[in-house]
Amino acid sequence: MPLPFLTADRADDAEAADDLALPHDDRDRWRRPYRPGPWRVAAAALWLLLASYVLSAAVIIALAGTAAGAAAVFGAALLIVAGALRLLRMGVWVSARGLRHVGFFVTRTVPGERVESVRTVQQPVRWLGLPRTVQGQALVLVRGGRAGEAVALLTTHSADFLARAEAFDRAADAVEAWAAENRRG
Repeated sequence: MPLPFLTADRADDAEAADDLALPHDDRDRWRRPYRPGPWRVAAAALWLLLASYVLSAAVIIALAGTAAGAAAVFGAALLIVAGALRLLRMGVWVSARGLRHVGFFVTRTVPGERVESVRTVQQPVRWLGLPRTVQGQALVLVRGGRAGEAVALLTTHSADFLARAEAFDRAADAVEAWAAENRRG
C-alpha cells in the first residue's frame, strides 16, 4: 500500500532537483520535499505497537467483559493510531499554492505571495521539540505583511534531521528553491 506522506517524490534525484523546485507533474498537490527522519518514524512505530496492544485488550474485553468497556478501549486505540499518523504527517509541505507547516495540533498555511524570504540561520534550536535548546541551524520563513514575523520551519535538531546534517541541507535547499521559484512566478 503506497504511503504518499512518506515519499519524497524523487527529491534525491539530482536531475529532477535541478529541473524544478517541485520535482513532480502536479504542482498543485501538497508535497513534502524530504523524507521523515528515523526518530519520527521510530516514535510513530512505537505508538502503533502500543495501539496493537490496546486493540488486543479491546478484543479481550469485548469477549469477556462489557461492550461499553470494549468500545472505550477501542476508541483509545483509534486515538493512538490517529496520533501516530499525525506524527508522521508533521513537517513542511509545499505546493504551487504556498507553504504549509504541519504541527501535531496546528497546521499553518502561508500563501506563496505572502512569503517574503526563506533562509537558513544559526540560532539556538529546540532539541527534538523539547524545552532544552542547543546551538544549531534553522530554516526560517519570514512572512510579509503587517508584522513580518519569522517562523522556524525546520531545524537540525528536530525529529527529522537529528544527526543528519546532509538531509537538513537538502531539505533546506529544496524549500529555499521553492520560495525563489514562487517569488519569480
